[in-house]
Amino acid sequence: MKAKYAIGLEIGGTHITAGVIDIMNMKVLEFSMHKASFNSNLPVDQVLDIWEKAIRISWNNSGVKSLGGITVCMPGPFDYENGICWIKGQSKYDHFYGLNIADLLRKKLNLSDDFKILFENDAVCFGKGEVYKDKNNLSKKVMAITLGTGLGSCFIDKGISVSSGNQVPTDGEIWNLPFKNGIAEDYVSLRGLIAKYSIFNETTVESGLELYNLAVAGDEMAVKAFEKMGEDLAEILIPWFKNFSVEHFVIGGKIADSSTLFLPAFNKKIKDAGLEITIQISDDNENAALLGAASLLYNIILETTLIG
Repeated sequence: MKAKYAIGLEIGGTHITAGVIDIMNMKVLEFSMHKASFNSNLPVDQVLDIWEKAIRISWNNSGVKSLGGITVCMPGPFDYENGICWIKGQSKYDHFYGLNIADLLRKKLNLSDDFKILFENDAVCFGKGEVYKDKNNLSKKVMAITLGTGLGSCFIDKGISVSSGNQVPTDGEIWNLPFKNGIAEDYVSLRGLIAKYSIFNETTVESGLELYNLAVAGDEMAVKAFEKMGEDLAEILIPWFKNFSVEHFVIGGKIADSSTLFLPAFNKKIKDAGLEITIQISDDNENAALLGAASLLYNIILETTLIG
């Protein structure tokens, strides 16, 4: 079969990463990668100009002549099937509420009405991308989370995202699960980490990096904050590890970079629960997200090939 290529986009509140993907081999063409920072609360036309520039730079750098589609990794709330943005009150994309992003991109890039533009949740993209990066995981039940300003999650069974049924929480999301005096994200996230340190030390820090540096320098209360987050994370996840029969667990997001500080406490809780799960810290969130989004098109091409 002739190779198929797509533009993969990883879109956040402050950046866009674009890369051309060899769909059939599920590989990002590294020399095509392009990243740009921007303010997502700019007017729609200005944001689209930034997106268009990133896409065209990536495409030109790839040397690829034709594309089979665009696949987009996008935060929610979002109608992923129809490409409509429902983000509101999150200090990002204020002007995009209710707009069809697929139609806007087709118009901006002068694409035909039937040109494939596919969307997927950012946490799901990350998880699926990690699975496709290591084909051994395609036969497994995998859970992936992103740790950062929020707490993203996804559950994947043999490469397919599972977001409904008794085995997973509603929509596959754990951030809003009731936990202690609030919800999971209150305790396992950047704000959760900083709040822990404030309780332990009766003072505060300005950023996650500052807290990390304190912990590395030996500040006992900073170390304790990371350890407590690891324990809280395990407590939140253990019931779902059991429910979904998780075999492989992947942690991504910015806080994953500090895994040496929270992972030992997390691992102890998992071991004490009698669970045997392989645990992976992602070292390439953006590539994983691009591949996860591209898997949507990969599956379409595969199904077409099998039917044909």
